[in-house]
Amino acid sequence: MDISEKKVQIIHTLQEKSVLKQKTYDNTHKAFIRLKKILAAITREINSEIGDTDKRVRLVYKENGKFDVSIKIAGDILVFSMHSNVFEFDRNHPIWKTEYIKKDKNNSFSGIINIYNFLSDSFKYTRLDDLGYLIARVFINRENQYFVEGKRQMGMLFSNYGNEELSRDAIKKICFTAMQYSLEFDLLVPPYDKVKIATVGQLEAKIQHSKMVTGKRVGFQFNSDDVLSEE
Repeated sequence: MDISEKKVQIIHTLQEKSVLKQKTYDNTHKAFIRLKKILAAITREINSEIGDTDKRVRLVYKENGKFDVSIKIAGDILVFSMHSNVFEFDRNHPIWKTEYIKKDKNNSFSGIINIYNFLSDSFKYTRLDDLGYLIARVFINRENQYFVEGKRQMGMLFSNYGNEELSRDAIKKICFTAMQYSLEFDLLVPPYDKVKIATVGQLEAKIQHSKMVTGKRVGFQFNSDDVLSEE
């Protein structure tokens, strides 16, 4: 391939794939901005309705930057994090089996909004070794089509992909579903054999910094039928 052919190929890539990725990014960023507004509204709405209930269970909404926002729900924190890059699925992903992608593989390029579940005490006491769990990923493409992939994915997850744009109602449902699932999974006591021995350093670290590795065992099937399945 000579220099002129290389230049033509570069121009073609810029005109086609790069524009496609920019459109995908724009859709994902607009969705994330809308998601932040919806989470803030949900916080106000629920706090208003729970009234004089123990203030420690009131929701707390917090923006942590351009691509991250969190909502505290009692003893949990959900972190919604948008990735700034656009991705394509690996060849083994079941998304390639959908008719929507088979018709045009460019529809496979997606932006991602990740949803993580942490314990609120992990942040309160700066327990940097505590675990958080990715409970769902929202994929959004150039046509504003979306699907949600959960911890125990597959099944019905892709049934509407290519036939349903990411609307306000869809985002609201995703938020409420994530909130509901995080509240339904409780903190599990760690196996005795894993905590029966502690070093002096670990104990001092716990006393000084309240650091003991803690995390909820969370896993669910996040799909259109709201089927919940423990891992």
